[in-house]
Amino acid sequence: QVQLVESGGGLVQTGGSLRLSCAASERTFSNYAVGWFRQAPGQERDFVAAISRRGGPTYYADSVKGRFTISRDNTKNTADLQMNSLKPEDTAVYYCAARWSYAVPSLDYTYWGPGTQVTVSS
Repeated sequence: QVQLVESGGGLVQTGGSLRLSCAASERTFSNYAVGWFRQAPGQERDFVAAISRRGGPTYYADSVKGRFTISRDNTKNTADLQMNSLKPEDTAVYYCAARWSYAVPSLDYTYWGPGTQVTVSS
């Protein structure tokens, strides 16, 4: 099983930036696609972004396209989500997840991290 842990969450003001990181325990991390997801209180979990095991292709939800960038460093077994121009509606618990093979813009991932809180103040 792949164990994932998110970090980098916190409080940021509207228009600010935050960088989340997902650290994987698996040394064959390069064989897994990685996705980022978020869930606000009382709402369903939504897809945010995903990246293939080789760094491409990438996928983004329309709500974050142009503001968020997903990347990965297989030498460090990490996948990051750079979030710019943050809005209050971006406030949520953010999760990273992994699955074998190619990335998909859906919730169909196998391994999930515990999540990290991102709060964007007005």
